[in-house]
Parts: sequence; C-alpha cells; structure tokens
Amino acid sequence: MSTQTTHLFLLEELEDVTKTRELTERELDELRSLKDWMTSYVARPNKDIGRSGPVCPFVPGSLQRHTLWLAPEQLNGQSVADAVRLMNGYKRQLLDAQPVVGDDAIYKAIVVVFTDLTAERAKDLFDGVLKELAMRWYADDGVVLGSFYEANEGTAVYNKNFRPFRSPAPFMLVRPAILDDWKFFLDNDEWLDVWARRWGVAATRTLAEELRQLPWRKG
Repeated sequence: MSTQTTHLFLLEELEDVTKTRELTERELDELRSLKDWMTSYVARPNKDIGRSGPVCPFVPGSLQRHTLWLAPEQLNGQSVADAVRLMNGYKRQLLDAQPVVGDDAIYKAIVVVFTDLTAERAKDLFDGVLKELAMRWYADDGVVLGSFYEANEGTAVYNKNFRPFRSPAPFMLVRPAILDDWKFFLDNDEWLDVWARRWGVAATRTLAEELRQLPWRKG
C-alpha cells in the first residue's frame, strides 16, 4: 500500500535507508524505539491487562495489513493551536487512506510522533489538543484521538493498576472509531452520549449483548 505522504512510514520502512535518509538521527531513533515498543509490548499479550490477547487487540492486525504508519513531527515550541491544525491534517489523511470502507478499514492508524517534545511538556500540550478535538472528531468524523507519553496515568479498562498509555516517545494516535469504544466511555456520561449518538441502533444492540451475559435477571 502506498502512503499518503512522505512523512508517513510503515514500521518495516524504518530499516530502509532510501526511505529514511531525510530523517535526523534523533527522529529515526525515536521511531525505532516506538517500533520496538509496539512489536514487543503493544502487540503481545500481557498478564496484567486483565483480559486475554495483546495489549492492543488491533495492532497485530494493523501490522499484518500494513495500515499502521508512524509520522515524525517537530513542534519547535509552537502552541496548542498549531498542534490542533497539525492533527486536523492527519485526521484527513487517515480518512482518505485506503481502505476507506470494508472490514479492514478499522485497522488503519497514524501515530504522530513529536520528536522534539519533552515528556514534561507532553501532558499539557496533549491535554489541550484533546480538549479541542477529541470529542468533536468522534462525533463528526468517527475518529479517535489519543495521547501516549512517559508519565500518562490513563489505565486499562480491565485493570486500573495497568497503564498501557505510557510510551518511550510522546505521540498522538489517530484511529477509526469502533463500537467497542463504549468500554472507555462508560464512566463518563458526556462521552457515552457522544458514542451513543454516533452509533445509534448499533449502540443499543452492543450494550444489550453485554447485558445478556450478566445475571441481572436474578435481582
């Protein structure tokens, strides 16, 4: 699959000097560290996550389909507003990237790696971008925006002591929304409303399937 821009790299392309010759040594090191983290941690099972399967159940499928791209960026001290404009561009790239329809479309993901962003600044910057974009993206475009950085305190759905959003380099993840996103939103009424409006009847059926597995009829 051809990428949409020269700034997007498949993981296997990081070892191809003809693809990476314009990257700085630091950029290449950051991307390679994330490649190692994704393949050795995110794409593998972990006993602490609280369920079976890999830390992210979609990463193995994305790697197999060659639909996970890394995008190195430098902010050079720019503002949240600048980062918002940047991320809006990557949202459009995700929506335009093949496949656009079909079962494989949910495996697309763009990892925007901020190679000049310190771990200390990542939280404030990413929180500002999420506040501006995350809910609107989900409601209007069916796109999820997430943040990963060294000190991220976000926890796993099935184990509140497990923190899967900590990464060796700060990045923002852009991926398609899926029905199972309700698991992340269940404790936040505002987000759950956005999810329900997005998915409509399918949302009701998804939650009904979950309820049918619970012993609520026993009183």
